[in-house]
Amino acid sequence: MTDSKAIVLVRHTDNDGDVLTPQGVADAVAIGQTLDGGFDIAASSGAQRATQTVGCLLGGLGAAVPGGVVVIEALRSAVEDRWRAAYGTAGSGDLASLRSADPDLVATDSMRLAEGLRSLLAMLPDGGRALAVGHSPTNEAAVLGLTGTMIPPLGKGEYVVIVESSAGFSVTPPGRHHIKPLQ
Repeated sequence: MTDSKAIVLVRHTDNDGDVLTPQGVADAVAIGQTLDGGFDIAASSGAQRATQTVGCLLGGLGAAVPGGVVVIEALRSAVEDRWRAAYGTAGSGDLASLRSADPDLVATDSMRLAEGLRSLLAMLPDGGRALAVGHSPTNEAAVLGLTGTMIPPLGKGEYVVIVESSAGFSVTPPGRHHIKPLQ
């Protein structure tokens, strides 16, 4: 048995407003087919496009998730307009640029978003894994707040794996990784 826990943190796939496009649906199902099973719980930020992505990922995976799908509203920013304004000022979605445009936003919302990841980790048993779907740049901000690691912007359907162990946190680089269960 391991004392590690992991979250596969995904950015939702292609959308039109708050609904996935047909391509977004197909992409999420295809990504789900690349995932290994073994998720104890799946989580959405509560936005329809995120919840729809979770459903499509799990449909592609074709495996049971004993804890079901939960909504963790703390995975979604309460100040999305402020993030958009910071993006407009920065001209870029990477956290370093956004931090230059609005340092207080990145500092305070990163810590609040990290609480969403902490609450999800608390739901997992030792050796457990969660699948979570959120947004960019707030996924990246949550990773920063939880681990202190600044990751590049996630493309739609891309994800990182956050592992918590007795040694602390580790984060894979963004991409479409083949996810294996914890050893």
